[in-house]
Amino acid sequence: MSFVSIKKLQLNGFWVFQFLGWSALVGVLTLLTLVFNPPKLGFLLPLIIVYAASALVAAILTSGLRVIYLYVWNRGVIVRILLAGFGTLIAAVLWQGSQEFLENLLLDSETILDRLLFGNFVLFTVPLIVLWHAFYFILKYNQLFQIEREKSLRSEALANEAQLLMLRYQLNPHFLFNTLNAISTLVLSKATDQANEMVTKLSKFLRYSLDHSPLDKVTLSHEIETSRLYLDIEKVRFAEHLKLLFDIDKNTEKALVPTMILQPIIENSIKHGISKSEAGGEIAIKAYRENDTLVLELNDDGPGLLTSEDGRTTIDLPTGVGISNIRNRLREIYNENYELIFTNLKPRGLMVKIIIPFEEK
Repeated sequence: MSFVSIKKLQLNGFWVFQFLGWSALVGVLTLLTLVFNPPKLGFLLPLIIVYAASALVAAILTSGLRVIYLYVWNRGVIVRILLAGFGTLIAAVLWQGSQEFLENLLLDSETILDRLLFGNFVLFTVPLIVLWHAFYFILKYNQLFQIEREKSLRSEALANEAQLLMLRYQLNPHFLFNTLNAISTLVLSKATDQANEMVTKLSKFLRYSLDHSPLDKVTLSHEIETSRLYLDIEKVRFAEHLKLLFDIDKNTEKALVPTMILQPIIENSIKHGISKSEAGGEIAIKAYRENDTLVLELNDDGPGLLTSEDGRTTIDLPTGVGISNIRNRLREIYNENYELIFTNLKPRGLMVKIIIPFEEK
């Protein structure tokens, strides 16, 4: 709901409240008149006119009070309370006078106005004005609550949008620097075909990363293709030291996954696993369906995570920006209906497993 719609709701809500409230008073007085003091033939219409005219005067007076309250609303609670008391007294006096004037002008005999104390200042007029104030302030504070809630939601949306933009443009500068450095080396060594191929892959990868919002979903086949682009670029740096293995179940290729969900994990494996070993290493990516979930696995044969002395308790779970972004995105998309698991492999290595609901395009 937009701020403009909230303002319309405020305005419409008040007039609906006014119309229904004072119309209900006319209806109740007419009904009580028919039950307790049935008028003579031809007398009912003038009586209803008196009730309606009196209710109209009350509606005009209370609408005037509303204008005053709107004008002084930001001056504090004490001012509102004092004006509410003053306003009740003045409105009640004016309404009381109008009731007596209308009754004397249009009616010739005793009516339900007198019997129901409609003209009684203490027992009827003042309580009705007080009741109006109660409903008005309830309506007003409820509308203010809705406005504050709308502002809160709008602020939260802006914060989420800012966070998403941060995630979207958060490409590891080291990756970009290393890639450009590798391209420069290829150019200097006159390996122009290989350099051109690397520039093309880098361009495709950057275009893909910038064209999709962090909350977008793409098919797994598209995600794997992008991961291959990233790995092909890295493979230029590591050559035969980086071995790749893909095991993607054919039945999962059309499954929907968050865009760029694998890249930070692959980057993490290369940074903490492959690059620290002189012999290089292997990265294996698997995808398969398990009941109503899609399981994505990424295994490497690096050193894994540091564990406690019993060999079971992990004490350095990845907390880098890339892994934190994965957690945030998964939580944003799937709430708590996901798993992100880090497990050391034997004799060495790390398995990262993502489990999400299985959805097909």
